Amino acid sequence: MSFKPARRPHFFYTTSPLPCPYVPGRTERKVVTELAGVSAETLHDRLSRGGFRRSHNIAYAPVCPNCTACVPIRIRVRDFLPDRTQKRIERRNADLLVQEMPPRATAEQYTLFQIYQTARHGEGDMSTMSFYDYRAMVEDTPIETSMVEFRLAGGQLIGACLTDRLGDGVSAVYSFFDTDLTQRSLGTYAIIWLVRRALELGLENVYLGYWVQESRKMAYKAKFSATEILRGGQWRRLGEPAALPDLVSEPA
Repeated sequence: MSFKPARRPHFFYTTSPLPCPYVPGRTERKVVTELAGVSAETLHDRLSRGGFRRSHNIAYAPVCPNCTACVPIRIRVRDFLPDRTQKRIERRNADLLVQEMPPRATAEQYTLFQIYQTARHGEGDMSTMSFYDYRAMVEDTPIETSMVEFRLAGGQLIGACLTDRLGDGVSAVYSFFDTDLTQRSLGTYAIIWLVRRALELGLENVYLGYWVQESRKMAYKAKFSATEILRGGQWRRLGEPAALPDLVSEPA
């Protein structure tokens, strides 16, 4: 007689209110649950399709009072058509060496991560992360994860993207790059590369996290074609009439 292991129950918790990192004057709260055990990948897949994101071994989603500014967004890779600017960016970076690496933190990555944080998010909590904090962000994962590295022909690391593999796509967990190389538009190129890679793998989507229309730092995600946003439990093309109401919410 064989016995199946009991399924571990999943508990969801709500975090305490904190200042919103995207829209000044608002309050952020999240619902979180642990990703652990044999069901971690299945749960992560299901929650990702429902608008959750992963950090370490935690899946989370915003449940902010009186605010719905954070909108889950993804790209349907088979329908993606780059615009003129994105085509130029792709050609401009055709010389880069791109590798998918195991999720292992390196001193080289951390140095680039620090440079990026100082230049783009100097006021944020991540700017003070130690190497051990960074290593936990990269390596503390219960699911299939990779670090995509972007290098010049001479071997210099100029960009990286921590990426999760999902049943229906890939999820860009966090990316960082050399901000001095503005002509390369490495943030945009990383997304284009993920779209191309997902297509190669026969996957349907690239999940980009949350789009915040009111945040300049997050608004770029809407510039890609074939984007969908999650509203009312349904993924709809960005720009469809049914998807437009309530995109700009009232202050908390």
